[in-house]
Amino acid sequence: MAAQYYPYSKFTRVWIPDPEDVWKAAEITRDYTEGQSLLHLKLEDETPLEYPVGPKSNPLPFLRNPDILVGENDLTALSYLHEPAVLHNLRVRFLESNHIYTYCGIVLVAINPYEQLQIYGEEVINAYSGQNMGDMDPHIFAVAEEAYKQMSRDERNQSIIVSGESGAGKTVSAKYAMRFFATVGGSANDTNVEEKVLASSPIMEAIGNAKTTRNDNSSRFGKYIQIGFSRHYHIIGANMRTYLLEKSRVVFQAEDERNYHIFYQLCASASLPEYKDLSLTSAEDFTYTSLGENIFIEGVNDAEDFKKTKEAFTLLGVKDGSQSNIFRIMASILHLGNVQICSERDGESCHILRDDAHLKHFSRLLGVELQQMEHWLCHRKLATSSETYVKKMSSKQAINARDALAKHIYARMFDWIVEHINMSLYTSSKQHSFIGVLDIYGFETFEINSFEQFCINYANEKLQQQFNSHVFKLEQEEYMKEQIPWTLIDFYDNQPCIDLIEARLGVLDLLDEECKVPKGTDVNWAQKLYKQHSSKAQFQKPRMSNTSFIIIHFADKVEYQCEGFLEKNRDTVYEEQINILKASQLQLVADLFNEKDDAPASKSSRVNVRPAKSIPRAPNKEHRKTVGHQFRSSLHLLMETLNATTPHYVRCIKPNDFKESFSFDSSRAVQQLRACGVLETIRISAAGYPSRWTYPDFFSRYRVLMKKSDMTSSDKKLVCKNLLGTLIKEPDMFQFGKTKIFFRAGQVAYLEKLRADKFRAACIKIQKTVRGWLQRVRYRKIRKTAITLQRYGRGYLARRYAEYLRLTRAALVCQKQYRMVRDRRAYLRVRQAVVTIQAYAKGMFTRRIYWEFLLHHKAMIIQKNVRGWMQRKKFKRARNAAITIQCAFRRTRAKQQLKQRKIEARSAEHLKKLNSGMENKIVQLQRKMDDQSKELKIQNEQLQTVNIGLGSEVNKLQKELKQLQGQRNEGGQLTTLQEELERLRAELQEAHALRKRLEEEHSSEKKSLKQRVEELETENSLLKSEKEEMNQRILQQTKNSPDDGSHVSQTEVSLQKELDAERQRYQNLLKEFSRMEQRYDNLKEEMSLNKFQPGHMRNPSNQSSLESDSNYPSVSMSEVGDTEDSIQLVEEMGVEKAAMDISLFMKLQKRVRELEQERKRLQTSVDKMEELAKHRSSEPRSPTSVQETADLAYNNLKREELETENKKLKNDLNNLRKTISERAAQNNSSNELQDGYNLLLSQLKSANEELDARKEEVLILRTQIVNAAQLQEKNEQIQQSNNVPEVPEVPEVTEVPEDKEEALRAYQGLTESKRLLETQLQSQSKKHKDELEALHTQIELLKDDIEKKQEILSYTMSLSPEAKVEYSIQQEITRLTNDNLDLKELVEKLEKNERKLKKQLRIYIKKVQELEAAQAAALSSRSRPELSRQVTVQRKEKDFEGMLEYYKEDEALLAKTLITDMKPNTVSATVPCLPAYILFMCIRHADYINDDQKVESLLTSTINAIKKVLKKNSEDFETTSFWLANTSRLLHCLKQYSGDEVFMTQNSAKQNEHCLKNFDLAEYRQVLSDLSIQIYQQLIKVAEGIIQPMIVSAMLESESIPSLAGVKPMGYRNRSSSMDTDHGGPSSYTLEALIRQLGQFHGIMRDHGLDPEIVGQVVRQLFHCINAVTLNNLLLRKDVCSWSTGMQLRYNTSQLEEWLRGNNLYQSKAAAILEPIIQAAQLLQVKKKTTQDAEAICSLCTALNTQQIVKVLNLYTPLNEFEERVTVSFIRDIQSRLQNRNDPPQLLVDTKHTFPVLFPYTPSALSLETLHIPASLQLDFLIRV
Repeated sequence: MAAQYYPYSKFTRVWIPDPEDVWKAAEITRDYTEGQSLLHLKLEDETPLEYPVGPKSNPLPFLRNPDILVGENDLTALSYLHEPAVLHNLRVRFLESNHIYTYCGIVLVAINPYEQLQIYGEEVINAYSGQNMGDMDPHIFAVAEEAYKQMSRDERNQSIIVSGESGAGKTVSAKYAMRFFATVGGSANDTNVEEKVLASSPIMEAIGNAKTTRNDNSSRFGKYIQIGFSRHYHIIGANMRTYLLEKSRVVFQAEDERNYHIFYQLCASASLPEYKDLSLTSAEDFTYTSLGENIFIEGVNDAEDFKKTKEAFTLLGVKDGSQSNIFRIMASILHLGNVQICSERDGESCHILRDDAHLKHFSRLLGVELQQMEHWLCHRKLATSSETYVKKMSSKQAINARDALAKHIYARMFDWIVEHINMSLYTSSKQHSFIGVLDIYGFETFEINSFEQFCINYANEKLQQQFNSHVFKLEQEEYMKEQIPWTLIDFYDNQPCIDLIEARLGVLDLLDEECKVPKGTDVNWAQKLYKQHSSKAQFQKPRMSNTSFIIIHFADKVEYQCEGFLEKNRDTVYEEQINILKASQLQLVADLFNEKDDAPASKSSRVNVRPAKSIPRAPNKEHRKTVGHQFRSSLHLLMETLNATTPHYVRCIKPNDFKESFSFDSSRAVQQLRACGVLETIRISAAGYPSRWTYPDFFSRYRVLMKKSDMTSSDKKLVCKNLLGTLIKEPDMFQFGKTKIFFRAGQVAYLEKLRADKFRAACIKIQKTVRGWLQRVRYRKIRKTAITLQRYGRGYLARRYAEYLRLTRAALVCQKQYRMVRDRRAYLRVRQAVVTIQAYAKGMFTRRIYWEFLLHHKAMIIQKNVRGWMQRKKFKRARNAAITIQCAFRRTRAKQQLKQRKIEARSAEHLKKLNSGMENKIVQLQRKMDDQSKELKIQNEQLQTVNIGLGSEVNKLQKELKQLQGQRNEGGQLTTLQEELERLRAELQEAHALRKRLEEEHSSEKKSLKQRVEELETENSLLKSEKEEMNQRILQQTKNSPDDGSHVSQTEVSLQKELDAERQRYQNLLKEFSRMEQRYDNLKEEMSLNKFQPGHMRNPSNQSSLESDSNYPSVSMSEVGDTEDSIQLVEEMGVEKAAMDISLFMKLQKRVRELEQERKRLQTSVDKMEELAKHRSSEPRSPTSVQETADLAYNNLKREELETENKKLKNDLNNLRKTISERAAQNNSSNELQDGYNLLLSQLKSANEELDARKEEVLILRTQIVNAAQLQEKNEQIQQSNNVPEVPEVPEVTEVPEDKEEALRAYQGLTESKRLLETQLQSQSKKHKDELEALHTQIELLKDDIEKKQEILSYTMSLSPEAKVEYSIQQEITRLTNDNLDLKELVEKLEKNERKLKKQLRIYIKKVQELEAAQAAALSSRSRPELSRQVTVQRKEKDFEGMLEYYKEDEALLAKTLITDMKPNTVSATVPCLPAYILFMCIRHADYINDDQKVESLLTSTINAIKKVLKKNSEDFETTSFWLANTSRLLHCLKQYSGDEVFMTQNSAKQNEHCLKNFDLAEYRQVLSDLSIQIYQQLIKVAEGIIQPMIVSAMLESESIPSLAGVKPMGYRNRSSSMDTDHGGPSSYTLEALIRQLGQFHGIMRDHGLDPEIVGQVVRQLFHCINAVTLNNLLLRKDVCSWSTGMQLRYNTSQLEEWLRGNNLYQSKAAAILEPIIQAAQLLQVKKKTTQDAEAICSLCTALNTQQIVKVLNLYTPLNEFEERVTVSFIRDIQSRLQNRNDPPQLLVDTKHTFPVLFPYTPSALSLETLHIPASLQLDFLIRV
């Protein structure tokens, strides 16, 4: 297989050189064989190209990697390692995925995006902390974490080397690395060293960074920051070294560049009051800041940056005075640059204007003499061996001297600031290790390269040498570790170039030597270089120049101009100017130039750090080191430090020169990749075995290439060896290591090709099979269709032949019928003509006879009418005469009747008779109208039915007529049918006429009846008006009559009316009461219907046995119904339950008591009636009044009602007794049932006896009522038989007023009874309303209960059988627990009642004893009360008060035993939160004895002890949970027993007695609340610390669904130092382990009695941690962003949700927290191609912000070549759709976010007096009180 494979075949993709894009992609269109001179290619734009190939001049092009390898995190993972592959991979990652970091072996390549990215927050730091390098996406934090981890594990110092050209982002990368160390290794104490380390950055940027043409914040110096760590790897200090500050920038800037930022910051803040004395203006006004002609940077506010610089100075401990001096010196430099030096006429001398303001400001700010400075700026001192003299300088020399002084002042100020930063970061603690961050300039080449570029490139040569040796070393170590035979790899060694620069007589030596020559020049030095090094390969002389030279560096050839080399190397400053500055009045200025010259070097620092360079000394006194010598020394020191540490490399790349965001210039990138050594790393890797696979990954990826026989062995390593032996024939192409397989470049691509071919062959086979099956299905369908067509065709032909035969026969029949019809028609025509002639003849004779008969008939009519008219005229004449006679007679008689009726009309009886007659007539007329209306309605209905029937018959006849018309041969029947039709139509018209006539008659009769009714109504109104007139006359007559008896009768009538009205109101009230009772019964029935669960069903009638204690009698009329309901309930429930339900019997007793009250009321009314009868029996009585008759009727009615009720009650009781006896006889086997039956039977018997007694009383009452009625009738008869004057008791007529008073009193009593009944009714209605509301509430509760049970039922149905069993067991345990709690409450209540009775007994005994003692000894000593009080304390009562007493000296022991030494498992079998209850009982006793000091001391010691325990066990979840539960319980107890009504609503009466009496502990409640919150936060921290290492492995890496995850050919070579090989590598966790850990947390909190609400909040917080860590890792790892990971993640989240449901935690809002990772999993699984997919993603991912969605889409990685990447256009479409969202600009989720905790108030139902303290706690010193 390998022999047939040749890479340059058709369809192979390659890279060819391109002048613009450096490399261009192409595809081979023809197979290439060795020896051919042309390679036929096709570009990406389909352009053909013939690429010439030669063995020497033009080799074969580079091969492209498969698409699945493009975009890898590590460049060394590419199968083909070469320059175009590296460039393309970086380009794809940077432009398409916006990834700025990429690994290249051990090097991190960082491309400057020129845009602020949200990937450096604290969440990202936390995500990378603790992770292995390579597990996460490339990042500067990953390199920093790797350095920190190796330092802590290997105890070896580390270095991070950040390099790159200006504008590539070196400073930012170094700053982020230091931020990572400051966050991860924060100081252990309060020194805040990490803040100071970060604060040094804005200071160094202000004084060392400037704007250049390539970068707005370019570092113009190199720095190496050593961050020191303690043994516990916390930052304890830091130190900074600086290298080669670009001093020339102080006095000169190129176009569009700026000076150092500090100058512009000072000028921007010059208007502030504290900087007025600096005399600064705009930066445009100063020479040193305006040479670049652009003083502003876009997007930078110099004034704000100056504030940050000042804050950084303050944080580092630089006092305000020192800051002011620093700013004075900086301002003086600007003024010095504006000093005007004027040339004299001779040109050899110069002078400064006398009134130069800037020189004055310079002298004032630095505190120097103005005249001296003015003099020495234009003069210099020359010293010879014999004398010293002063020489004038030309203006050019003076300007150079002035600039040199400005540079020297700035350099000294820079060194002083660095030194003070180091002093503030210095620590006296011993440094255990350090991490160094080197931010140094990269390789530079410009059009004009001078001394600075030479030094920079020299430093990069040294760093590149160190880098090459380290990469080679790591590569060889990897081979040795895997025990692979290896040979030395040839790599580029730049030692000759370094020797050219620093060796003896090298470039630097010759430069120093020329500087010592008095007349040395740059030209002479150049000639010496040509002479000495022209023969060396790394040195070249330009052809067209004698003042420059070329050095061939590792990155490129650089031409250096010799001009200025000597001056910059000497760095000359005149001694006279320095001496003036030394004599400055400003101490800081004097110290700048005196300190390092005079003071000896300090050796006290424990950090082994040497200064970057020494301070230049006066050239005339002693030899001073040159700048080159100083730089070489500091560089050697740096290399020694780096060689002594483990280096980590960050190479920063500048993507374009225009500072455009995410713009990639390939030519610039390739230039920097060559310069920074990335391609050298690639070359070294490609020279060996760059692709490396572990055996399991290789087996999983390429198992498709194996045969079934190859997989028989269980040893995967052996299987992989056998497979590679068959696939790759050349043994040098791969090597087998201990844990990995190493491949040469291109072999992974070859294996991927074989795998793709295998898949392609499998796909072809599948397609072949499927297509064959489809074709067979298609053939069967076509064959079936053909057969069907044939069948239908043959049938069609047969039908056509049959039709032909049928038509032939039909033609014969038609001919026969036609001939018959023709002859028949001829016959019928003849016959019709004969019949017509006969008809006309007969008609003529008939008409003649008819006209003759008609004339005779008309004559008879005329005679009849004439004779009738004559008779009628005669009759009318006679009738009119009779009527006249009758009218005269009737008028006379009517006048007589009128007179008589006028007399009779005055009586009321007559009017009543008239009215009754009229009413009867009206009623009769109305009835008649109704009857006629009904008849009319009936007739209308009959007519409608007749019409319908006629209509249907007409329709039927019409149909028959049409049928008959079709038959011409039956013409005779047509006339008959037409006649029948005419007859029916006539009948229909007659029916219509009859109906119309009936309607007219009805309407006329109705109108006449209405008129008659109106006449009767008018007559009735007249009679009524006459009646009213008569009544008014009678009233006037009664008013005018002086008789007193009429007045009495009128009073009695009014009283009677009022009594009737009151009775009517009473009856209405009774009706309303009955209605309310009926509504109440209806609600009870609704209640009984809503109860569906089995068990004891309580009715509202038996809820309380004390309802009959009301002060008012019940007027309910539905108790008999209640009794029947009770009996029915007994029958429904059975004797077993009814015998134990005493409430059924209590209802009967209640009814008996109500009957008794009713009897009493009736007895009182009878007594009153008897008294009234006695008073009235002796006086004459008028006829029986209406009132007495009504009372008697009412009493009789009431009596009958009571009798019926008693009968019903008796029947009910008998039935109940019978039913119970029968049920008991059937179930007599149970002793308990028999006892219950006997009990109920005895109770029913006593109730029956009581009912019989009540019956006898009712009978007695009845006899009394009858007797009273008979006596009243006798009195009335006597009164009616005798006249009033003839009665002997005439004198008693004067007692009538007494009867009036009695009547009034009776009326008042009735009124009071009425009011009493009204109040009773109101109370009953109110009571019923309350019960109604209670019933409604109970109904709602029952409905909720039903809904909950339905939810439980539906949830149970959805479970698996095993889960159902487990769930049913849990439910049964819960039910048993609740029953147990109910029983406990019942026992507590019984014990409480027992204690209450005992307490009362003891109180009575105590009172008796005290009385006896008082009587025995009246005079007792003062000790007696103490003795009695002592006896009182020793009573047994103290065992039940729920208090614990202890002595003051035992407080420490109490805290130690109960808190400090308490183990959670000690009290695991007791009441939860037992320590909290014990502590509160001690607090109660201290409150009881009113000892405030004891209370305060106990609470303070308790809180301090809890804090101490928590601090000691800060990593123990069980202890933290235990004390969180106890602290919250103690807080709840302080609230529950505080005495505040808000917290006492759920207390029992005994608990209210236990409330605190003397102290208000609200402040301590607040302290305990704060402590609870602290413990909660510690609990969350501990739990998160335990589960956080498990989250990534369990949620993203473990295979919860086996064989789902695929392996992508990553080939990433994890650094050996990243893995902890000593401990077997990092441990992996499964989802089951994570869920098990969560279950353990939940079980611990539940066992400790923690409130369920708090448990839910803890689980919610832990789920937030799981969500945040999982989502952050998903967003930072490209290898897990695949379809299979999305499936695994969705399954894992469903398992977590199932765990929440199983533990009843789904309502804690924890499931909603997982929504982001659920949506992220769905995002990985959905299609990502069309616009519809984009819309679906936007609507789906509502919990993810735009950055997260785009990041996941960018990271999405296909696992094989059959999947497709997400296109850039699709991602841009998503971004455009989501741009209207107001999402926070944050990529990662805050893992440290904490939800606000809420401690709900949950009172305890436990009674303190029942608390049992185990003896194992050893609390014998506590005394129960």
